[in-house]
Amino acid sequence: MLVPVHDAADDRLADYLSLTDVVLRSRSEPERGLFVAESAEVLRRAVGAGCRPRSFLLDEIRVAELDDVLALFPEVPVYVGGQDLLRAVTGYRVHRGVLAAMQRPVPVPVAALVGALPAGPARVVVLEDLVDHTNVGAVFRSVAALGADAVVVAPRCADPLYRRSVRVSMGTVFAVPWARSVDWPGDLDVLRRAGFVVTALALADDAVPLDEFVDVAPDRVALVLGAEGDGLSARAVGACDVVVRIPMSGGVDSLNVAAASAVALWALR
Repeated sequence: MLVPVHDAADDRLADYLSLTDVVLRSRSEPERGLFVAESAEVLRRAVGAGCRPRSFLLDEIRVAELDDVLALFPEVPVYVGGQDLLRAVTGYRVHRGVLAAMQRPVPVPVAALVGALPAGPARVVVLEDLVDHTNVGAVFRSVAALGADAVVVAPRCADPLYRRSVRVSMGTVFAVPWARSVDWPGDLDVLRRAGFVVTALALADDAVPLDEFVDVAPDRVALVLGAEGDGLSARAVGACDVVVRIPMSGGVDSLNVAAASAVALWALR
């Protein structure tokens, strides 16, 4: 249902109003029950994963390339305008000209996520209190690319369905099963009871070098990574079974959390 729009103050565009990072961090998309998919590729991944749009906002020159997606939802309004309108509404230049306000999936409990994993070898990434949505998206992309099975995010971790997280993940956040913990770090016991060795990636005097750990790695590993800057909390490290570190050189003591996840997952693949 194509709906031409010409006024950035149109109430029907409220879901798209002021999508800049500064504004988004001051309001809660989860409480509104939505997330925003940006770009045709991300939108297709979201729809393919069963997410349902409640509206689209498209640059008028992008409509034709999304005919296949729009045909799946004939009752959903497709607001169409020029690039200047999109910028006036969102607060930034929408280079790819495609936005969709999507209904959030029903949250999955950690126990249900873990219980749905296949028996046998598995890798789960656990994120504690990451604040940078770019890093969250990058971790999801690494999880998908390197064949890990799922992600668990701690209660205060940045939202995987935040616009920047979704974009940086290239939509892989819709392909990777994930759950948000509500009992932290108690939910690590859920992984442990399912046969996972809960493994902290952290700097510690007794940390095992990653290459040594890989040589004896168990079939089921839950890799726990901490926030930018401070890393894992002492409470989280204390709840893990083993601490592993990535050997460093050149006077560098650690990697960015997204880079560290990729290195560890590649080694444990």
